[in-house]
Amino acid sequence: MSGRPELKGRAARLARLLPAGAGQAARTPFVLLVVLLLGGGLIGLLVLNSALSEGAFRLDDLQKDTKSLTDEEQALQRDVDAYSAPDALQRRARELGMVPGGDPAFLGPDGTVKGVPGAAGSAARSPVVPPPEVLAPARPGSPSASSRQSSAQPSTIPGR
Repeated sequence: MSGRPELKGRAARLARLLPAGAGQAARTPFVLLVVLLLGGGLIGLLVLNSALSEGAFRLDDLQKDTKSLTDEEQALQRDVDAYSAPDALQRRARELGMVPGGDPAFLGPDGTVKGVPGAAGSAARSPVVPPPEVLAPARPGSPSASSRQSSAQPSTIPGR
């Protein structure tokens, strides 16, 4: 039984080197580290989820904008097609007082005339109607009265 007092002596020396709460104190930083890592991960996931949601909303808005702009482009293209149709061009040309041209003549590279030129059609010319701002009487004292008077020159209106 002589070995037992020796063990007690070692345990007593070890107890003096390590305080009684040393095991508890060593766990506290580890627990704090784990809690911080879990909290940081949770906050990171929350920020990532918010950014993805914001991107999805922005993508949806951009898709709606693209659809509306595509619809507008198609409507404008229909308008351009309607204005450039041959019958619409002919109607607008007649409204402007234009008449169909006669037979064309061409000049060759040496200056010779090829073809017999014909006179333009003798269709009745319709009078040119100037824009409403030219026809509207200028009110004295209005800021645009001088600009209207300067733009309404009788020599620019054909047929008068």
